[in-house]
Amino acid sequence: MRTRLLATAGALGLATVALTAGPASAADEAQLSVLHGVPGLTVDVWVNGERTLDDFEPGELAGPLDLPAGTYTVAITAADAADDSAPAIGPVDLTLEASTSYTAVAHLDASGDPTATLFTNDTSTTKPGEGRLTVRHVAAAPGVDVLAGTDAVITNLENPDEKVLNLPAGTVPASVVATGTTEPALLGPADVAVTEGTNTILYAWGDATADPSTLALATQVIEGLHSDPTAVQAGELGLVAESGSATVWPFALGGLVVLGAAALGFAGRRHAAATR
Repeated sequence: MRTRLLATAGALGLATVALTAGPASAADEAQLSVLHGVPGLTVDVWVNGERTLDDFEPGELAGPLDLPAGTYTVAITAADAADDSAPAIGPVDLTLEASTSYTAVAHLDASGDPTATLFTNDTSTTKPGEGRLTVRHVAAAPGVDVLAGTDAVITNLENPDEKVLNLPAGTVPASVVATGTTEPALLGPADVAVTEGTNTILYAWGDATADPSTLALATQVIEGLHSDPTAVQAGELGLVAESGSATVWPFALGGLVVLGAAALGFAGRRHAAATR
């Protein structure tokens, strides 16, 4: 399967890792994408000694890269470092399993502290005429509800949890609000396209407490989940059936890399703001 990212900055840089990883069959490969969801911080990411993300900025979603299953050495430096000989954190080893799609997200926890999460993307087959909508809460904010119109179809989604919905293909009018409310909207309202045979993943990221203007949505689309490309139902629809969430795993080794980079710049800015 190939993943089409609506935000593709950095994807060409990630491709350099494939040169050092060596050939492998599709069955032996993992897919890894990276979302930068910490406001106000730019970094470089190095994998196996190669600069793979240059000037990686908040809101960018890089990848996916098909990688042979195995372990990769990752280091993070300040933006535009000459090499990875003096990393801000690392090097550490990131182990990926075959035939698995991952998205690593550097973000803020509900209290506004830097953290990171590795999500395992649901790539199971969709039913004919259906698509999948995944909503992930990675913003510095309390629990949220997701509304279709004025009806809450996802309730009290907390950072860093996710919910997965399997829906008829069409358009979902959605907004994100504080739990138990209908307005004002933290994000949206916006029309979200649910496409047959895809997993559309929405990430709510930013800092609702310190700087609500940083709140934003990032979108990732995983294609190729068709069971039958015919009989697509089109039109406007409401969110109706919550399928339960996919597994969210703590971003252990790989998360330490992104988290450390986030902590460098972000903690200093929070301290400076607090002492003004």
